[in-house]
Amino acid sequence: MTSRKNTEDTTKTPKLTAGEKTQVAWYVARMCKRGIAGETVYQGDLEAKVDRVIDKARERAEKNAKRK
Repeated sequence: MTSRKNTEDTTKTPKLTAGEKTQVAWYVARMCKRGIAGETVYQGDLEAKVDRVIDKARERAEKNAKRK
């Protein structure tokens, strides 16, 4: 399994709600479980779900910033 270095700018990462943190934690736990199963197990679907949660949080943060 090749791990990717996190190159995302943390200043652009939005603050997550409790529900979003829970979702991300659940997906990461599932990724860990799959990683234990084997190095060749596909995890792209879970990575996409995590990205989707973060994208929605980013959109919410931008929407809230425009309101103020």
